[in-house]
Order: sequence, then structure tokens, then C-alpha cells
Amino acid sequence: MQPARRLYRRESEESRRTALIAATQELVAEGGPEAATVRAIAERAGVTPGLIRHYFQSKDELTRAAYRALMDGMTAKGSDAIEGVGAGPEERLAAFIAASLRPPVLDAGAVVLWAGYMHKVRSDPDLMAVHEASYLAYRDTLQRLIDTLSRDVKPGQTRAEAIACNALIDGLWVEGSLLPGTFEPGEVITIGLNAVSAILGVNLLDHTAMLPDFGKTTP
Repeated sequence: MQPARRLYRRESEESRRTALIAATQELVAEGGPEAATVRAIAERAGVTPGLIRHYFQSKDELTRAAYRALMDGMTAKGSDAIEGVGAGPEERLAAFIAASLRPPVLDAGAVVLWAGYMHKVRSDPDLMAVHEASYLAYRDTLQRLIDTLSRDVKPGQTRAEAIACNALIDGLWVEGSLLPGTFEPGEVITIGLNAVSAILGVNLLDHTAMLPDFGKTTP
């Protein structure tokens, strides 16, 4: 008996691109970039393999788009959080950091997907360019928020602080995502805010009262 053929859906171009990117991300998370073949992506997204070329010039372009979507999406969650708080610089910085250390950014699947790309980043200059741009977008946003704090700083200080804070947040993101059961509710956010406060010489925890759901998420 012949297996039932999968029905291919008629969708808008934007939703089709989104589906292809999501399918690529799922396959990379499951088996690394090598698992995201054109045929596998098409099957997962419910399209014909030939249709992929209508939206992306090559599989490598689709792979880069999927990685960019992952990284830019996490930065966007932090930026969205800033819009929901007051104008105080400490409160805005705290909101950005907290959003980076709670779901949906804090997610084991996202870490596994990110890790799946790391080896390929080293050998693919175009993918490295995507990685660098995404890293700088997050770090530069962090630095702009740090620049608004009322402090006396030396030339180049806030750039170095942003690099240090970014590295700290990255580490907590990995551990909090992969080992959520080892942390109390809100603990990863609190640790992150305390550590960034120590780096910057401020107290961000004093400005978390108005942050949505602070301390109510896990970890």
C-alpha cells in the first residue's frame, strides 16, 4: 500500500518563508546543520523541494536566515521588554536583562539550536558574518542602555562593560536553559541583575518592582 502523500498548503509568501525557517531550525536542533537537507526541510515545511529556491537562492542562504532569525529574535524580546517599562535608565536596563533570562528566550531548544550552528560558523564566512552582526546588535543595545546610566565613566569604559555583561548573560542563558531544575523561580534573573549591578556599580534590583512577572518564571 502506497503511503499517503502529504498535502501541500497554499500560504502567503511571508508565512511560507517563516515555515521554511522554522523547519530548518527544527532540523538543525535535532541533528545539526547536516540534517537540514533541502528534501528534509521541504518535507518538514510541507512544500516541494523545488519551491525552496523560490524563496531562497540556496540552502546556505536559508541556513543563514534561520540562524539570523534565532539570534535577532532573542534581541528583539529584550527590546520589546524595554517598551513596557518607564523611562528610568536603571529600570530599562533591568527589563532588558530580565527578558534575556526568562522564557521564551530562556529555552533549551534555543540553546541546542545555537550550539548546532557553532561548528559551521567557524567554517562559513557568511554565517560568521550573521553571527557577528547579531552579537553586535545585542551588545550595542546593551551598551546604549549602560550609556544612559548617571555615572562618571572613562573613555571606552561602557564598551568594556557591555562586553563583560554580555558574556555574563550568555553564560546564565546557557545554564538556565539547559538546567532549569537546578534554579529557584526567578533565581537566574536575580543572579544576572546582581552580577551586572556589581560590574556597573549600580543596584538594578531596586528597579524591578514594575517589571512584568519578575520572579514568577522558572528558573
